[in-house]
Amino acid sequence: MLEDVALFVSLLMIGYLVYTLDRNKQAFPAPPVLVLIGLLLSFLPFYSEVPITASFIYHILLPALLFVGAYRFPVQQFFRYRRFILLLSTAGIVAAVFLTAAAFFAVSLPFMTISFIAALLIAAVLIPTDPVSVIEILSSDLDDELVTSVVEGESMINDGTSIVVFSLVFSWYVQSPPTFLEGTSQLLVTSLGGTAIGAAFGWLFSLALHYTHERSYQIMLSIIIAYASFIAAEAVHASGVLAVVTAGLFLSHRIKASSRESHLRESLDGFWEIIELSILSLLFLLIGIAAGPSLWNSYWHVIILFFLFMVVLRWIVVELIMRATPSIHNPTFSERFLVSISGVKGAVSVYLILTIQESAADQAELIAAVAFSVVFLSLLLQSLAIHPAARFIRFLGRS
Repeated sequence: MLEDVALFVSLLMIGYLVYTLDRNKQAFPAPPVLVLIGLLLSFLPFYSEVPITASFIYHILLPALLFVGAYRFPVQQFFRYRRFILLLSTAGIVAAVFLTAAAFFAVSLPFMTISFIAALLIAAVLIPTDPVSVIEILSSDLDDELVTSVVEGESMINDGTSIVVFSLVFSWYVQSPPTFLEGTSQLLVTSLGGTAIGAAFGWLFSLALHYTHERSYQIMLSIIIAYASFIAAEAVHASGVLAVVTAGLFLSHRIKASSRESHLRESLDGFWEIIELSILSLLFLLIGIAAGPSLWNSYWHVIILFFLFMVVLRWIVVELIMRATPSIHNPTFSERFLVSISGVKGAVSVYLILTIQESAADQAELIAAVAFSVVFLSLLLQSLAIHPAARFIRFLGRS
């Protein structure tokens, strides 16, 4: 127990040093730097035995990250770009899963023996997006509300819907395929149930928050909101992710409508900023440590080709949806392109990979090797590409 505490404290210290010493966070964002350090740490016996489980990421780290992202997200921006956000995080996910699976199946066919359902499972693992490593860069480099709102809003919603899609594909992989009606009903019940529970918790606790005047009590109540909504939804087999996101958005709306908005946000922002930085430090270091053993595989020629296909397919899906969606906002080609390349993989994908590994399903290690390698490439290459891409687009806009 003491050794585990020392291990996590040392990881926090590493995170502190990276965030403190990284003076050029736009060109070299902290998340990929932390992942690379985590990869190096995976060679050290002290860190190679770190207890990284799917449950730890999903039940401990993820609710807090989702909550802080949702409660900070301006609700008016969510509604302003809701058509783009909702279509990308629902229909876009389904289209991307099948297109990505077909691409991987075609690319891997000459080099490995893998079924189409296994390719579909890999695609489902890699669909969730995580804007943590790019959103700050986009905000400072481009100052484009449409891009940042769609990227962040899509990520919040598709974290929930992608887990539901993964659950359906995974049950098909290990058992028998659900019928179309069963799959659709499960998707709707899980998603709508999580949203309803989150709205109920957000409403109830936001009322309590307005009657709580002590800052320390307001912070305590916000922690309860984040985890109680998640736990309640999971207890009835609804989406805990969508529940905590909805609760956070509802709370953000209630705070915005309050005459005490500045007081409430000042109370919560200081605490949750520290929590967010601490969790992100742990998370990205743990991703590097967990991915380490899987990166040493003989499939890199397939993985690199697949990664390139996946980036192109993501761009095609985003392009088609954002062009075809009726809206008073007309995103430019540059905006659509930035939304597409901002689909970086992160925490949810790692949780899904660990879920497969812990299940000991057929070809679990092969699936983990491919998926971890793609997550690694995404965090490294896409995160580093955002800054020059945003600056180039801003330069073109001024020309």
